Amino acid sequence: MIVVGIDFDNTIICYDQIFHREATSLSLIPESVQPIKEHIRDYLRNGGQEDLWTELQGQVYGRAIIDAPPFPAVKEFFHLCRIFKIKTHIVSHKTRHPYRGKQYDLHRAALDWLHANEILNCEKTGLELSDVFFAESKARKLQYIGDLGCTHFVDDLPEFLAEQDFPPGVEKILFMPALSASRGDTVQSQNPEVRLLTDWSDAFALITRSPAPVEVGRQ
Repeated sequence: MIVVGIDFDNTIICYDQIFHREATSLSLIPESVQPIKEHIRDYLRNGGQEDLWTELQGQVYGRAIIDAPPFPAVKEFFHLCRIFKIKTHIVSHKTRHPYRGKQYDLHRAALDWLHANEILNCEKTGLELSDVFFAESKARKLQYIGDLGCTHFVDDLPEFLAEQDFPPGVEKILFMPALSASRGDTVQSQNPEVRLLTDWSDAFALITRSPAPVEVGRQ
């Protein structure tokens, strides 16, 4: 039986444009900084503005999250999993409140986003509230993955997939959209046990080793 665990931030939901919008509206970055979360983070960190970066994350993950889109084809992946009776869980390392700034309820904000984008919709994706887990620490996230019996786990952070206490026997899938071939080769050589996913439209085939039915995938 296949059981797929999936990270939330930057794996299901794409924040790039929202981070850029919020950072420019607060005059934290110039417009010329690319609308990519990592570029915005690096710009602020390189300028010695780590605290501002932390506060910006809280604002995006709290108030502004509702405007962020899901990654293309991720909802179709959940839909396929429901049809083919593949169990899915969302397992996210997410504190209840930001470390700095206004104390948004980040768990509530994420759940509202999942409802609004019809991902937390059993009839369409097979996902219920009981399938969503927010962990206050990395250790708890790792425990959830093991306790849920995940056979596969998808995450955007290679360092998390490389954790020493990562549950054994779980197939590690690194989600890196728009990954260049050379960067992919580097990641693969450093983490040979990790499989790369650059587009959610390829996820069903990657996990099941069988192509997704075209007529279903287009629904």
